[in-house]
Formats: sequence, structure tokens, C-alpha cells
Amino acid sequence: MKITTGLFLSSILASWVLSIVGEEQVTEKFPCYFPAIYNFGDSNSDTGGISAAFYPVISPCGETFFHRPVGRGCDGRLMIDLVANHLGLPFLSPYLDSVGANFSHGANFATGGSTIRRQNESVFLNGVSPFPLDIQVLQYTQFKKRTSWHYKQDNKGSERTVLPRPEDFSKALYTFDIGQNDLAVGFRTMSNKRLKAEIPDIINQFAKAVRVRRIFSSRSVQTRGKVILDTQHRPHWLLASDHTRSSKKPGKFDHHGCVKAQNDMAKQFNRLLKHKVNKLREKLPLAALTYVDLYTAKYKLIGNANKQGFLDKGKICCGYHEGKVHVWCGNKAKVNGTKIYAGSCEDPSLYISWDGVHYTEAANHWVVKHIINGSFSDPQVPITHACYRH
Repeated sequence: MKITTGLFLSSILASWVLSIVGEEQVTEKFPCYFPAIYNFGDSNSDTGGISAAFYPVISPCGETFFHRPVGRGCDGRLMIDLVANHLGLPFLSPYLDSVGANFSHGANFATGGSTIRRQNESVFLNGVSPFPLDIQVLQYTQFKKRTSWHYKQDNKGSERTVLPRPEDFSKALYTFDIGQNDLAVGFRTMSNKRLKAEIPDIINQFAKAVRVRRIFSSRSVQTRGKVILDTQHRPHWLLASDHTRSSKKPGKFDHHGCVKAQNDMAKQFNRLLKHKVNKLREKLPLAALTYVDLYTAKYKLIGNANKQGFLDKGKICCGYHEGKVHVWCGNKAKVNGTKIYAGSCEDPSLYISWDGVHYTEAANHWVVKHIINGSFSDPQVPITHACYRH
């Protein structure tokens, strides 16, 4: 086994493939040292980027852990926050946030609504971020160049306290959590047949971003490459269908109440993603790539919600959703002449879904537990040993 930098790749929807590498073999090695994390993604891992660039995230988001809105679409911490905690690192500052940022242990380029491919849409009309993956990678390359220059110029060290050490880029953990919105846009704008035909190009665009020379530089990274789309996670495009199940057509929903055709599309995406990760391993011999099957992890959580201590999987903690009326988390509206505030539930820890799109901190904890121990990873190794090639 050869040790390299880590690039941790988690699956947007992927099918699970059991690794032949046993945990016993890996744990004999010393734990990896990750001095920093660099994250690319969408709202599932956005720690304040889109909030700094456009509309600030509003209360009650952040109420559980931070006790105030902090740019996250969640009641508390996201999966990337919990991974950073486990590795002994502070929360990642968003690249786009100029207030109080500290990049000494990494940076977060994720923004809510981001896609892998560039979309001809507006954040104001459809919520699609103007920062797709290729732009995030360009931001990273500029960040690396500029911070390295300033670090070397700052002989007194006052500025160095908030900048990454240049030598840490080759040792960092690089995580990718993106892809859900590409399918969301596709479901809204094209037929399933056409979307299925577009998936290979989406995957190729992802691989192109991962292979950018400036990310891998002289040493490669392990990719927690995360392209996650979980249609069980109740994205906006499923919510209306979910509330009209009384008229559902036979075979439209699976046994958990998810739209089968969209889940099947997600599985197809992940099959191709898994294949592409294997090809990337061949083309990036110095990289340690870890593929995490979050689709199966989240589907397992949904299917066993009560056994895991959660309420009915169909319940949403924050927001007002009655019939065809939807008032999103933290907003106000008039419904049948009555003023409605779409607040949060009494105890978010009992819910899987925070706002009908994103997970609660409690659900994120459950998923991250499996990311940490590697039970849904390929190779099947704990995250503390993800820097080793297999």
C-alpha cells in the first residue's frame, strides 16, 4: 500500500461494490495526517458560500448547534463539518465569505445550487448557482496561487495565521459533493430518455475537474469524490408528487414512497460514476481515490428510520407543506387568509429531513458515522486511512 494525499469520492447515487481490502490490513498502518480539507460541492456541503454571495440563510437554520443562521441549509452541522471535527480540523470557511474567514486548514468552494455542468439558468429564477464545478476548480487554483504568494511574502507571520501553508496542499483531503442538481435540472427541463443520454457527459465533466493538474500537482489526492443525488432525500422536484400519492399510478413509487423512475436515474448515474472512478485510478496512479456510496447509506437510513430513532421518514421538520401549499423553511405567507410562519419542529433530532431537501444534523451524524468507518466506501477503509492506495 502506498500513501498519498487523499481525494475522497462519495457517490451521488451509486450502487455499492464491496472492496476486497479488509479493514484489518489497513488499520495496521499509521493513521493519515490531513492538515487541511478542500471541498467542492452544492448545498449539501455549503458552509456559507451562496449565503455570502446572494441571499443570507435565515432562521431557524442553524438553531440546533450554532444557535443562529451560519450559511448552512440545516438545523446544525453538515456532513463536511462532522468529517472535519473527526479529523481534528476546524469548520471550513467559505471561499466566497470575506468576513472572519480563516483558511489555514482549508477552504470550501461549495455553493448551494451548484452543478457539475454549466447551466443556462439563473439563481434568481431556479436557484441554480452561477458557480458550477469547473468555476469552483478555477477558484481553487487562484486561491492556491494567491495564498502561496502572500504566505511567502509575509515574513512577520501576521497574515500567515489565516493562510494555508503551501506544503499542505499536497497533503490535504479533497472532497467532492456535487451532482444532485444536474439531475434536478434534467428532471425539470428534459425527458428521462434525454437525461439518461446526458449522464455520460456529466460524468466526464466531473472527471475532467478532478484531473485538473493544479489539484493533483506533484502528489495526488484521494477523492472523497462526492456526487450525491438522493431522490429519497425529497428534493424540491419530488415534494409535490409526494403529497399527491392518493392518485399515484401503479409502479410509480417504490416501497419507501420514492419516485422509482428518478431513483433509477440516480442509480444509473452512480454506476457510470463508479466506472469512471476506476478509470481515474488508472490515469492518476499517485492518487488515492475513495468512492463512498451515500445513496445506499441514505436509503438504508430512510428504510430503517424508526429503528434508528427517527420519526416517520416522510415527515419534514422545517416548513409548511399541506396539500399543494408549500412555504419553505423560515418564510412567511398567507394561506387561506391566515398568516403562516414556516418554522421548525420541536425536536429536529427526531427527523431525517430538515426542510424537505436537506438532512438534519442528526441524520448527517448517522451518515457520517459510516463515512468515518468506511462501511460504504470503496475501498472499504476508515477515513483515517484513506490516504493509502490499494
